[in-house]
Amino acid sequence: MTRNKSSRSHCRSQAQLAWFCGLENEHAFGTRIVRSLVGVLLAALGLILVPVVQGPAAPIEAADSRLAIEQLGSHLAAGSPELTEVAKLDFANVGLTKADAETARDLIWRAHAAKIRKDRAAEIEARVLKEGDLEMPFFYTKFGERPKAGRSLWISLHGGGGAPKRVNDQQWENQKRLYKVDEGIYLAPRAPTNTWNLWHEAHIDRMFGRLIEDLIVLEEVNPDRVYVLGYSAGGDGVYQIGPRMADSWAAAAMMAGHPNGVSMLSLRNVPFALQVGGNDSAYNRNQVGRQYGDILEKLHKDDPDGYQNFVKIHEGKPHWMNLEDAVALPWMAKFTRNPVPDRVVWKQTGAPHERSYWLAVPAGEAVGDSLVIVRRNGQTIEIDTVEKIPKLLVRLDDRLVDLDGEITIRFGERVLFAGKPPRTIATLVKTLGGRGDPRLMFSSEVVVEPAP
Repeated sequence: MTRNKSSRSHCRSQAQLAWFCGLENEHAFGTRIVRSLVGVLLAALGLILVPVVQGPAAPIEAADSRLAIEQLGSHLAAGSPELTEVAKLDFANVGLTKADAETARDLIWRAHAAKIRKDRAAEIEARVLKEGDLEMPFFYTKFGERPKAGRSLWISLHGGGGAPKRVNDQQWENQKRLYKVDEGIYLAPRAPTNTWNLWHEAHIDRMFGRLIEDLIVLEEVNPDRVYVLGYSAGGDGVYQIGPRMADSWAAAAMMAGHPNGVSMLSLRNVPFALQVGGNDSAYNRNQVGRQYGDILEKLHKDDPDGYQNFVKIHEGKPHWMNLEDAVALPWMAKFTRNPVPDRVVWKQTGAPHERSYWLAVPAGEAVGDSLVIVRRNGQTIEIDTVEKIPKLLVRLDDRLVDLDGEITIRFGERVLFAGKPPRTIATLVKTLGGRGDPRLMFSSEVVVEPAP
């Protein structure tokens, strides 16, 4: 049984990310006109500044915006405190023009990238991430030439699970060379533990997030082309972290795993490949695989712009599919993440997260089994469903809406917000923090309370 739904790329014709290595005129965020910057910043940041262009008398808001950019540049040039501390300064909350917000985005990103190069290069060189007593070694190799927009990244999860260390070590060695890609970094991590759920314990999300953040800078990975795949216990992990970390992935592929009852709802914007041997009856993997294939197809039928899927039951095959499952990789490579999709379905499963795409909850308020479904309709944000989320953060920028026009946020018949939320340096810094993803930086944020 094969189903292949690959009707469109997630990038929606947006330009790919242009890198911070000397590309100053054309950026994936759109053509930027840099009108107001201060003198020369630290060479280590790689910033090229131009003088303020004098024109007709500008409205006071534009003048204030320019001054905020100058102050940001001055603080970065002086080797000032962490970006989080800069975000607390008065100028960080001044409303910015569209052009100045894009300039601020560049300055903040380049400062962040410089810090990653300084602080994190050693862990990538050592090929191991550490968190407390846990260690996650990883192997990677490169295929093909690096595209202008950056390399793709393929995170490939080994099998094994609740077994002696030597078994999981052998599975990791096998995974290192199990698949090949035409282009990109193929990376096989060794799970930090030897438990049955070795790829979906809470620390995995944090470690993968840090690994991706590092490689965006240190190996020039394109954050819109990050893929995850796994076999057996690795497939169990993909079933879980695919939805949990949905806004990280361009696509995901599960091979010969078991879902353990996880919801697929959050995969709305993540093309998902599901393959299992027709005779793989252990833990009922074959039958459950068929059931989950049907779930994905129904979700896609009800929402044709989402839930792209490739489902193949390899009839006659046992747990090992003899590499026939490798067909998923070229299928995955067709897709590019859209970091600002028009519709987001966010169902919390497993370890809760505080953000997904352009939605978030306040720090410390993420809870399991919560659900929010939100869509953009022009200048209106419609909240269709919300459960267990008393306070929702809606993050915006000019990729989603025209922030110079009025924005409305509605929940049913109730208008939760109507106005023009400002673009600020503080919000750009806040949304970069904890993810290190330049495509998930937003310049504006509105807090709403959907519950009456």
